Amino acid sequence: MIGDVFTAKTESIASTGAGVLSKMGQKVFTDGAVPGDIVYARITKEQKSWAAAEVIDIVEPSPKRRAPLCPLFGICGGCSLQHLAYDAQLEAKAAILKDAFTHIGGLSELPELTIRYNNEFGYRNRVRFHVDRRGQIGFKAKKSEEIVPLYQTNPPEVKICPVADAGINAFLKGNPSLKRETTVYSFKDTLLIEGEEGKSRGRIRILDRDIILDAGVFFQSNAAMLEELIKDVLSLAREAKGPYLDVYSGVGTFAAFLQGLSPALDIVEENRDALAIARENIENMGELFAVSSDSWAKTQSAEKYGLVLVDPPRQGLSPFFRHHLCKAHLPVIIYASCNPATLARDAQAFIQAGYRLASLSMFDFYPQTAHIESLAGFFY
Repeated sequence: MIGDVFTAKTESIASTGAGVLSKMGQKVFTDGAVPGDIVYARITKEQKSWAAAEVIDIVEPSPKRRAPLCPLFGICGGCSLQHLAYDAQLEAKAAILKDAFTHIGGLSELPELTIRYNNEFGYRNRVRFHVDRRGQIGFKAKKSEEIVPLYQTNPPEVKICPVADAGINAFLKGNPSLKRETTVYSFKDTLLIEGEEGKSRGRIRILDRDIILDAGVFFQSNAAMLEELIKDVLSLAREAKGPYLDVYSGVGTFAAFLQGLSPALDIVEENRDALAIARENIENMGELFAVSSDSWAKTQSAEKYGLVLVDPPRQGLSPFFRHHLCKAHLPVIIYASCNPATLARDAQAFIQAGYRLASLSMFDFYPQTAHIESLAGFFY
């Protein structure tokens, strides 16, 4: 019942970053609790199968708990796990990924999970700044549309972001004047600012290639982990003969590397701004389909390809496109995912169609958050 208070030990971390407790057999989600914490909490919301609670007091802190590095932690909506030791963050995320495959995908056995990680702070190359009604720059507040300002006047101070790249924090210290929401991208000597003439577009060195990007067009926010992801994609791709198909290709990052392994490479991408950049990043492009995955599947066959790479948004593959891939019996499907739940759901369909889950990797693109990127290889 709402308002009830209770004491319980935090058992795990949910996919939202909340701690998971148990109250008389009911699952309770509590922000701010980490596995091993014994907390005194109050129920704030109740549904049939779960409840939410707020922490009143930490009766006994977990050895996995640590002091957050950022003074805005718990106020800013960017990070949810700074209070959890980094090795425990990786452990929690691996458990979430495995649990999705077990309970959503229905898989009783998984290949050994490979975990890739790098720096836990100073990693984020792409940041979106918001501007409030007073013109102050900041980030969105936790579970709110309010803006948490990064500047204060008395005493004068700039609150830098500990997960942001050094170039982005240097940009902040320069007291920039932004008129609207603006994305800034920083990597090594490159600083790109969305909407600023001559500064929005540039190129960066990823592994052994120059990749063109625009601050206003989506690009992965952790360049170091992107390099690791590309290496694993290429390793899987070497198991397949061409031609290749890259679906949801974006600015052509994966395709720029895959083109060296196959004499024929087609791409599918409906975002026109991303496609314009992809044309420059891919030297040996085959056919370009400027349509959605469903529209492509309605007019094209996947059966001629030796490999299909998909990197869908959080909702995963549409039922129509998923069925199209299932019936094609492709030698290799490489699936890059930002949502374990939809990856596991789609994996179940592939396996029922005769594919084998040959590999599964987790990439910690966003330390201090519950966000999980993963890569699955399906062989037929």
